[in-house]
Amino acid sequence: MNKKLVIRMTVMLIIVIVVVGALVGWNTMKAIFGKKMMASMGVPPQTVTTAKIAYEEWQPTLSAVGTLRAVRGVEVALEGAGVVSEVMFKPGAEVKAGDVLLKMRADDLAAQLQSLEASAQLAEANFKRSTEQLAAKAISQAQHDADEANLKSARAAVQQQAALVSKKTLRAPFDGRLGITKVAPGQYLNPGDSVVTLQQLDPIYIDFTVPQRQMSQLGVGKPVTVLLDVFPGKAFKGTITTINPKVDTATRNVQVEATLRNPGRVLTPGMFGNVSVEVGAKQRYLTLPQTALSYNPYGETVFIVKPPEAGKAAPAGDAAKQGDAAKAGDASKQPTPQGTAQQTFVTTGPTRGDQVAIVKGLEEGTEVVTSGAAKLKNGTPLVVNNKVLPANDPNPKPQEQ
Repeated sequence: MNKKLVIRMTVMLIIVIVVVGALVGWNTMKAIFGKKMMASMGVPPQTVTTAKIAYEEWQPTLSAVGTLRAVRGVEVALEGAGVVSEVMFKPGAEVKAGDVLLKMRADDLAAQLQSLEASAQLAEANFKRSTEQLAAKAISQAQHDADEANLKSARAAVQQQAALVSKKTLRAPFDGRLGITKVAPGQYLNPGDSVVTLQQLDPIYIDFTVPQRQMSQLGVGKPVTVLLDVFPGKAFKGTITTINPKVDTATRNVQVEATLRNPGRVLTPGMFGNVSVEVGAKQRYLTLPQTALSYNPYGETVFIVKPPEAGKAAPAGDAAKQGDAAKAGDASKQPTPQGTAQQTFVTTGPTRGDQVAIVKGLEEGTEVVTSGAAKLKNGTPLVVNNKVLPANDPNPKPQEQ
């Protein structure tokens, strides 16, 4: 019995060893053949967009955000108190300097003015009579001088009262556009109460600040361009008219004032705009879309398209893939690589909108990958598809949703 048990156990052990060995051998062969198959297939091609780097002329500019301000702008008000008798303007109207805007009740002041004018006329008649009598030596010089002083005093009183009456009439101090008013006839106004805003809109100022290190690049008369989101695609031209001689000690910025023409009165005080000031001469740069760059701690890189060598056959992996696709009837669906990726270090310069200047590392006409670089490495086959290109606008604008 013991001998039969030993034989059975030996047979079972042998069977287990054979089965385990077969499984291990199968897995080993599977791994070997899988590696060979992957090696034969090669690196799959990646679809990218490309652009040929070329020279462009750039106008160096300083950019800032400014606020529009009227050349003249006031809250028109009266010096004295009183009741409004008549409002003689329409809100939003254009007025000229001296136009009457509002009148207040001044009946008592006008009546007093008439009384003073009558007194002045009497004083003038007395003075003429005194002059004639003095010539005839009928009165003394002292009496003549007193009559002359009375005349001057009466005239001064008339002028003073006339000034008080004129203060009851509000006039436009300069040409401009009126705003909205809430004043109505019969309303009582205190001294200094605002009646309406008056703004002179053409020309119009825009105030902005620049860092003190850029002051040397500015100058009175330099052209500026202003863009406002309320008028997309429209540029307003102007010139720098004043540079503040004092630098703000808190921000180390200097305030700059530019004047813009505003013939249509479409620009109004309080709006903000993006200001560009042209500085220096135009410069030529090799430019690329910023999406072409890969920013790394060790420097900026781009992938260039290295064309296949003339007469050189396609890589074996690609040939095998194309052969397999042809057998499956899908040869037309397998794109043919148009080159390989090669990573190159570059030195970048200034940026302008979606563009960046390349000052070192590339030559004019080099084909560079502009999107899809994140999935590339050296030697990756490339398929170029430029149907949808990345943004490459030197002056991008916000898109309306």
